[in-house]
Amino acid sequence: MNFFVNNPALRDAWYPVAEPADIAPGPLGVRLLGQDLVLWRDDSSALTAALDRCPHREAPLSIGCVENGSLACAYHGWKFGEEGRCVNIPSASSSEAVIPPAAHLLALDVQERYGLVWVCPGKPPGDIATIEQDDDPAFRRINTGVELWRTSATRMVDNFLDRSHFPWVHTGTIGDGLDPRVPRFTLVKLDDHFTGYEYEVDANNPTEASVTSGSDEETVHRHMTTGFHLPTLVRSTIMYEDGLEHIILMASTPVDDTTALFTFVIWRNDDHSLDAEAVIAFDRAIGAEDRVMLEKVPGVLPMGQKALASVQSDKASVEWRRQLAALLDLSD
Repeated sequence: MNFFVNNPALRDAWYPVAEPADIAPGPLGVRLLGQDLVLWRDDSSALTAALDRCPHREAPLSIGCVENGSLACAYHGWKFGEEGRCVNIPSASSSEAVIPPAAHLLALDVQERYGLVWVCPGKPPGDIATIEQDDDPAFRRINTGVELWRTSATRMVDNFLDRSHFPWVHTGTIGDGLDPRVPRFTLVKLDDHFTGYEYEVDANNPTEASVTSGSDEETVHRHMTTGFHLPTLVRSTIMYEDGLEHIILMASTPVDDTTALFTFVIWRNDDHSLDAEAVIAFDRAIGAEDRVMLEKVPGVLPMGQKALASVQSDKASVEWRRQLAALLDLSD
């Protein structure tokens, strides 16, 4: 039962579902908010996204193939071109040259940004949240692939907003020896797109983290921010004392209530000479620790403010849940 992802308000948002190279030319089948979708490219490399269902006899279009920029259904060969319009019905005689309106697919809004393919299955709320470093030549962008996590996107967002789990979950990376006490903080508008908090932390800096931090010291001081953008984006920014910045956009895309796609994108103002895989290896290890824990926690995170015990260190998640519950029109 998909009681969370079936909420209609979630449809009016942008979600990353793949990287562009995953669709070359396609088709690629993905699942978003409990619905199966298909994506492919036409001859001009323009993307089309639609429900993964042929309007003829409902075969999944994702098992078909792309021929000369048109998506051909594997069942009866019907072909769909730009924006999902049916362009050919092989079985039709010359007297049936007019393609019926019901044969066309309903194309969904889709765009490429930050090295990801984003889909909005409803009415787009505007543009995708801005990461200003993407337009700054001092920064390079590193994409990391898309993974399927066996946990709810709500639990992922709650986790990514929380720093109090670091000493317990991230003992193999940044959390070893960290003071578990979280100083009081104030939630602020970090910019026009993200709400969150700023903080300082002296983080563990093992050898495998030195490429990321640019330091060989055992611990490194970080000035950080963590914030959310509804419904399921989280951004973390890290500034080191030498001016190095490391920006992480974490996207949790709801597949269904208990499964989500996860990807993170990094921007760095380093000298661009470091191997990208080496730069992201430590962040991958941190994410893997989160995944092990989250996949042990069942169900959707409750949205009601009284459903969970929370303390001051949970302030960011509490506010995110409050705003998400209002968006979804949920009563406490």
